[in-house]
Parts: sequence; structure tokens; C-alpha cells
Amino acid sequence: MKVDGGLGMGSTKISDIAREAKSQEERGYDGIWTAETSHDPFLPLTIAAEHTEKIELGTSIAVAFARNPMILANIGWDLQAMSNGRFNLGLGSQIKPHITKRFSMEWSKPAARMREMISATRAIWDSWLTGERLNFRGDFYTHTLMTPFFIPNKEELGDFGPPKIYLAAVGELMTQVAGEVCDGIICHGFTTEKYLREVTIPNIVKGREKVGKSLDDFSISGPFFVVTGQNEEQMQQAAAATRQQIAFYGSTPAYRGVLELHGWGGLQEELNQLSKQGDWVKMGTLIDDEILNTFAVVGEPNKIAPELGKRFGDVIDRLSFYAPGQSEPEQWRQVMEDLKSI
Repeated sequence: MKVDGGLGMGSTKISDIAREAKSQEERGYDGIWTAETSHDPFLPLTIAAEHTEKIELGTSIAVAFARNPMILANIGWDLQAMSNGRFNLGLGSQIKPHITKRFSMEWSKPAARMREMISATRAIWDSWLTGERLNFRGDFYTHTLMTPFFIPNKEELGDFGPPKIYLAAVGELMTQVAGEVCDGIICHGFTTEKYLREVTIPNIVKGREKVGKSLDDFSISGPFFVVTGQNEEQMQQAAAATRQQIAFYGSTPAYRGVLELHGWGGLQEELNQLSKQGDWVKMGTLIDDEILNTFAVVGEPNKIAPELGKRFGDVIDRLSFYAPGQSEPEQWRQVMEDLKSI
């Protein structure tokens, strides 16, 4: 199993990216991924590509609908070339309010739009590599103009080819899109073992079957909640932060299906109401021990890897730790080494 770290998120400063990227490579992580939160997700990877040699680089995630296929094709190509084939383009849809109100972009039929966006991005790469005329015509995107001045040198990619594309998905339709047009899926942190096995994977299979493919060359990855610490105080602090994060995601209507699968559908409405009131503290108190232990692996550091392996070892091929409020590198080093032996 590959174990990934994170880069450029939380308190990490842009000026620290080079040092942090090299540190994570030296500590043995297989990949480092950025998120589109308080920083652009691509810039840190440009820096990381220059200061590392082997570690994979990826976005988890870049907001797809804040961009268009030509922009994604350009930046994906450049990062793949700069990293010597180590870049993974991880995309996600975000939710409608962020797309329309934060990015001021169009939102409609997200699953169908995502399928077409990824297909268009691949069509642009194919045109650049083969020299064939660009002629992509869809319901949401049309790309029919490509003159030599705008075509990158295909020798930049060497034998690596274009980046792999990962898609973050929770809902059934988007998960099928991931299986249909992507190289892998990034499971949301708000995913349980039951949801992964009973909803996510069957829908990936449906998508793969549409295009005559199996799961053999498809990557299933994701950050999973972890609550751990060296003493009881640290454990309690980690649990409190994780309860808050679970509650935040649980308040989102798009993720209601995960709660419903466990019989907790009514909790989503209650969390949503509290979120509209800004009562974030009370939201966390609604996440009881049963819910916490369903979404998160809770235990001392030496118990984390065995439990993650028990839950997900036979169905995922790469994993990262979603541990709000925790940042002790040496603690995670041992967990990582234990996971790699699974």
C-alpha cells in the first residue's frame, strides 16, 4: 500500500514548501498532495517538483469547475514535464454555492459536466501528442481551435505520457464517472468502510464496465480519519477536532447518503440547521462515540495501521491520514512504515 502526505495546507507557508516536500520524501512517503483551500493547489507542486526526485505529486483536489479543460490540460502537461512523470491530476466538483458564489462560475449537471471536462482534457492532450486536429464538441465544452503556436513540445513528456487523472467522488453518479473516464478515485474523508464497500466500489465497477474495463488498473485512494496521540490528553484533543470535522461534512446535503446508509439521515438535517446558525461547537457534540469510531480509526499509534489495514487493506492501494489538529512527524512515520508492510 502506498502512503501519502500533504503539502501546502493548514499552517504550511509557501516559503516552506521546498523544505517540507524534501522532508516528506526523505521520510518515505510515496506521494504528497495539495488541496485547493487557502492556497492554489498547483503552485506548491511546481516548487516541490523542483526540489524532489522520486515522490509522486498530486492535487487532492483542484476544483475542476473553477477552470476549463484547456487550462487543466496546460497545467497538467507542464507539471508532468517538470516532475518527470510524477504528477497526478486530482479533480473534484466542489458544491454549487462555492462554484457559483466563490468562483463565479457556471454549475449544471455536475456528473455529466465532469465526464465531459475530463474527456475534453484528454482530447487536448491527444491532439498535442499525435498532431491530429483538435475537434472536441460536447454539451458543455467545445475545443476546435489549436494552432502550432500553442502546442507544447511533446518531447517534454518523454516516455511518461500525460498525467493520470483522479476524481474525488461521493455520490453514485460522480463515482461512476470516476470509473468511466479516470485512472483512479479519491475517496472523501467522509467515507466509512460500509459506504466504500457497498456504494463506492460497486459504482466504480459500473463505470468501468461502461467502457469495457476492469478494476485491475484503477487506483482507489483516500484520506481516512485517524484519532491518535501519545497520552489521554492528546487523544481527547484529537477526538474533539475530528468530531468537529465530521460534523462539518455531515451538515452538507451532498453527503447525506453516507449517513443514511448507517441510519443517521436525520442527523444531517440537524447538523445543517446548526451550521446555518453558526453553532459549530454544538455540531461537534452531536458526533457520539459510535459515529466517531465508524468514520475514524481511533487508538494508540501502534494500533492505527493494523485497524486501517483491516478496514481498507484489500480494497485500496494508497492511503493518507486525515487527522485534524495533529502534526507530529515522528508519530506518523511509524504508522506509515507499518502500513507499507500490509
